[in-house]
Amino acid sequence: MKYYIIAGEASGDLHGSNLIKELKLLDKDADIRCWGGDLMREAGGTLVKHYKDLAFMGFVEVLMNLRTILKNIAFCKEDIDAYKPDVLVLIDYPGFNLRIAEWGKARGYKIAFYISPQVWAWKESRVKKMKQYIDKMLVILPFEKDYYKDKWHWDVEYVGHPLVKVIDNYKKQSTGHPHDREIVALLPGSRKQEILKKLPIMLEVSRHFENYQFVVAKAPGQEDSFYEPLLAPYNNVTSVRGKTYDLLLESTAALVTSGTATLETALFGVPEVVCYKGSNISYQIAKRLIKVKYISLVNLIMDKLVVKELIQDDLTVDNLVSELKNLLENPERKQQLQKDYAALKQLLSGGGDASATAARSIYDFVKS
Repeated sequence: MKYYIIAGEASGDLHGSNLIKELKLLDKDADIRCWGGDLMREAGGTLVKHYKDLAFMGFVEVLMNLRTILKNIAFCKEDIDAYKPDVLVLIDYPGFNLRIAEWGKARGYKIAFYISPQVWAWKESRVKKMKQYIDKMLVILPFEKDYYKDKWHWDVEYVGHPLVKVIDNYKKQSTGHPHDREIVALLPGSRKQEILKKLPIMLEVSRHFENYQFVVAKAPGQEDSFYEPLLAPYNNVTSVRGKTYDLLLESTAALVTSGTATLETALFGVPEVVCYKGSNISYQIAKRLIKVKYISLVNLIMDKLVVKELIQDDLTVDNLVSELKNLLENPERKQQLQKDYAALKQLLSGGGDASATAARSIYDFVKS
């Protein structure tokens, strides 16, 4: 069968690659064309467009790049019609994928959506239309199934979170390496705008912890030359590229940009402070539209403040220093955090391998 899969960012590339691997195990004749990244290509998908050419962050940035976004959408539709897939598999990336879903449904394609848009946080009005043009919705957060059922009378399928298996496998295969000093990981995000907002603040924190080694996880889409002037003034700061999981495996604590990385850090058992800072205009708009209590997935899933969130004006060097000291020096804080992390993992397990469950659901759906 022919599958057309669209992911628009790094996390979608990861989950898409594992989905492709599982689809190929189920369907020996699987022909997969995709938008995504290097991981999806390595898994066996024919890559049409890389996510680094698609990712725009914030309201202002989207408006500035609207012409490019519209061109990409038009090209995507043409490419789908030329390929004539048996199913469209859309992975998160709602601004783009929901447009493709609506168009695809009208064109007669089967539509599977893997990893729900965060409509429970904002743009809830999308759900009415989503019910009309998404044939199979697969969700990865435990509260989403009840949200859709109770509020929207829509039966969606909870498959568990794919990161649980990914990180469990990684920990089994990796041994780690000894270090002279304990490591604090800095995960400042993948997009240039967000890195420039947050990384300078994170780096200044290193001056207050000279006995620790701070290590920046570089984004795959950014050149070394982008980071060099930012990192140069700091004696106890180094960097890695393409080794974020190695870094988390060996870290004592982490300062992490809000997003999937907060969940990855928790599943590695690393104490973390969640950091968010955007352009003032984008933040002011978001603050008025977003309805959730927390910005990190860890806190949202657990429905309580498990990890500290420093947002916008609260993201200062002094506040980060204070929170990091608490993580490094307070045994009771560490103990409670590990209990909460264990409960989080249990909630996300979903009874098995999420990628395999999702692939089976999609395969059965296309065959039916």
